[in-house]
Amino acid sequence: MTSERIYVGSYTSQAGGGDGIAFGTLDGLKTVATLADPSFLVRSADGRFLYTTNEEDAGSVTAFAIQPDGALELLNSRPTGGAHPCHVVIDPSGRFLLSANYSSGSVAVHPINADGSLGETAALVQREGTGPNQDRQSGPHAHQVAFDLGGQYVFDVDLGSDTVYSSTLSADGQLTEVDRLHIHPGAGPRHLVFHPMATAAYVINELDSTLTVCSYLDGKLQTVQTVSTRPADSPGENYPAELLISSDGRFLYGSNRGDDTIAVFQVAADGLSVELVQTISSGGHWPRHLAFSVDGTRLYAANEQSDQIATFSIGGDGQLTAQGDTVSWPKPVCILPL
Repeated sequence: MTSERIYVGSYTSQAGGGDGIAFGTLDGLKTVATLADPSFLVRSADGRFLYTTNEEDAGSVTAFAIQPDGALELLNSRPTGGAHPCHVVIDPSGRFLLSANYSSGSVAVHPINADGSLGETAALVQREGTGPNQDRQSGPHAHQVAFDLGGQYVFDVDLGSDTVYSSTLSADGQLTEVDRLHIHPGAGPRHLVFHPMATAAYVINELDSTLTVCSYLDGKLQTVQTVSTRPADSPGENYPAELLISSDGRFLYGSNRGDDTIAVFQVAADGLSVELVQTISSGGHWPRHLAFSVDGTRLYAANEQSDQIATFSIGGDGQLTAQGDTVSWPKPVCILPL
C-alpha cells in the first residue's frame, strides 16, 4: 500500500455518498472537511491553499487553508452564479480561480486574495449553443477550464455545444474570446490537455467515446486526428471522463465509464497523432477521475459508482499494471495527491 497522502473529493448528495473531502494515505483516509458535493479539487502552486467546487443547483466554490498535518481550515465560499460547477483551475499567476458551471453552461472567475480566500465574482461568461444529442446537448454545458502551458490563453470546454473556447484573461479577471474549435457534432467534448513540449493538444469526448488530436499555436486549436477511446466493436454505452498526459508527452490516459476501463494511447514524437495501445479494467465501476502520483510512477482511478479507488503502476512503455492497493471510499470523484 502506497504511503503517499491524497485528498479525495466525493459526491455527498448521492445515496451512500461521503461527507466531503477526505485526506490521508489510501488505507488511512479520514474526512477533513464536511461540505456538499466537492467534486473537483485544486491546490495552489505554493501548496498553502485548496479550492473545491460545490456541485449543487446553486453552485459555489470554497477555499481552505492547508494545515501542516493536511487538515483543512475553511476560509470562505463564493457563489459561481451558475448550476453544478464541476471543474476549477487556478490561473498561472495565482490571482484567479476559474470554474465551469456544467448545467448552466457558464464560466465564473473569482479573484484569490492574499490570505487565500476568494473575492466576489470578477466575471461570469455565459456560453450558448446546442448539439445533436437531444438528451445531453439541449443547451451549453461547460465541463472544464484549462490554461495552455505558457499561461497566455485559457480554454473552456463545452460539452453541450461541441465547442472549445479560447480566451485571454485580463488583469482584472475578464475573459475575451480569441477563437473557437468546433469538435465534430455530437462528440460532447469534456476535458482538454496540452502536450508538454509539442504544439499539440488533446480533447476527450464523452458522448461518442473519441479522442480529438489537435495542432496548437497562439490560442488556436485545429483538429488533425480523431480516434476511439475503446477497441473496435466494443458493446454497450460508454462515456469517457478524465484525460491525463505523461510528463514526457509520450502517453495519454483516458477513463471509460461504461466499459470501466482506462485507455492508454501512445503519442507520436511530433504530438500530432496517437495510437490506442492498451485498455485495462479501472478496478471498479464508473471511473470518473484519474490522477498521477507525485513522482509519476503510479496512477489512481476514482471509481465513483463502486465506491473504490484503484492504483496502477506505470511501465516504461506507458502501459498500466493493476496493483493490490484498491480501497473503499464512498463516491470518490476527484483525487489530489500531495
